[in-house]
Amino acid sequence: MKLWQGRFAEPTAADADAFNESLSFDKKLYKADITASLAHAEMLGRCGILSEADAAAIKGGLEAILSDIEGGRLEISGQEDIHSFVENELVSRIGDAGKRLHTARSRNDQVATDFRLYVRSSAEEVVGLLKKLVSTLVSLSEKYAENIMPGYTHLRKAQPINCAQYFNAYSEMFLRDADRFCLVRRRADVMPLGSGALAGTSYPIDREITRELLGFSEISQNSLDGVSDRDFAAEYLFAASLAMAHLSRLCEDAILYTSTEFGFWEMPDAYSTGSSIMPQKKNPDICELVRGKTGRVYGDLVALLTAIKGIPLAYNKDLQEDKEGLFDAEKTLKDCLAIFAEMMGQIGLNTERMEEAAAEDFTCATDVADYLAKKGVPFRTAHGIVGGIVRECLERGRTLSDMTLAEYKAHSPVFEEDITEIVKAKNSANSRSSVGGSSVSAARAGIDSIRRRLALLPY
Repeated sequence: MKLWQGRFAEPTAADADAFNESLSFDKKLYKADITASLAHAEMLGRCGILSEADAAAIKGGLEAILSDIEGGRLEISGQEDIHSFVENELVSRIGDAGKRLHTARSRNDQVATDFRLYVRSSAEEVVGLLKKLVSTLVSLSEKYAENIMPGYTHLRKAQPINCAQYFNAYSEMFLRDADRFCLVRRRADVMPLGSGALAGTSYPIDREITRELLGFSEISQNSLDGVSDRDFAAEYLFAASLAMAHLSRLCEDAILYTSTEFGFWEMPDAYSTGSSIMPQKKNPDICELVRGKTGRVYGDLVALLTAIKGIPLAYNKDLQEDKEGLFDAEKTLKDCLAIFAEMMGQIGLNTERMEEAAAEDFTCATDVADYLAKKGVPFRTAHGIVGGIVRECLERGRTLSDMTLAEYKAHSPVFEEDITEIVKAKNSANSRSSVGGSSVSAARAGIDSIRRRLALLPY
């Protein structure tokens, strides 16, 4: 039975029913719906709006429904939405007392409350997955803190960097993602129940009782906004989109670094695939899939922003479109975070090849310019001198480490014997000891900082 059918003389057309239903996806909210209904019934009982007998019957009926669903004894089907399913099932079990559950409540504030409960819980789970991924990256940082690799700008070798500094960079990204999901959790932690359809209710309810029972931190302060606000869902999708963007960047690095052309990493067999025609292939399909799935999460965000951009106050059916995209993004993000943490934990690094690459393509040129600047040569002048040295090396097929002191002095008399140590890649990386820099000490300090902040994250 539809909860609203009394006003209509004819039944809804079958195709309209199919188009209008949401049970196929909002059944994921069953636990949130029952939890919120239990709190609502308790509040109605305490306020004397329901009799003690009715409140007790409703509580017992709802708890039995939850138990039967989770025990696989009750299939969620045959209704317009999860709210109708729970209420009609309750009425079928306890009779008229079940019909009193919806007193002082609308589906509008009911679904808003259910969705906030769900998003709040989901955000906590995502934070946990992000913490696991960061822990994996920190383990890699600790393992390779004494090794170097080339750092890139424009996908061209730029300067030698510490391997730990590299993994720390991604840890910083994912820590920001965790912070964002903590904020999403806080944004969702506002209870709209009691807003009614849009105007509040004339019943003498006590919203503080319901808030406390459901563990919300705040109560929504405007009933029009309370039933129609989906900012928290948009913020969830934005946070998910950024987290996927960061995963996608790491995927691109992994795809490049495990290629023969780079040869920096070895992808574990357990997270690789082959070719149906080329026997030699070892493909990074997991990384490519994560990179590809980033687009669908972006799409989920854009879809919700588009759905909410033009709706007038207060509730409109457009808001039914808030859930499928979020559920899709949630599953996508959780799956990607979980599999990436496992895969990165098994990545092997070819440190010898990485250190060779770090010394190629004049990556220490900036160190030579800094050397001159520290001896009083204006940096812009020093930059020009070193540019000339690089040009000469290219013409002669030489490297900076091949250059003799006499050859350096031909470009500037400031050069001394210690220049031969300056142009060693490992020394270059280790010279940058500023906070966040590429020296071993700076990288290890970065690890300590990440661990401290990781330990402060909840959930």
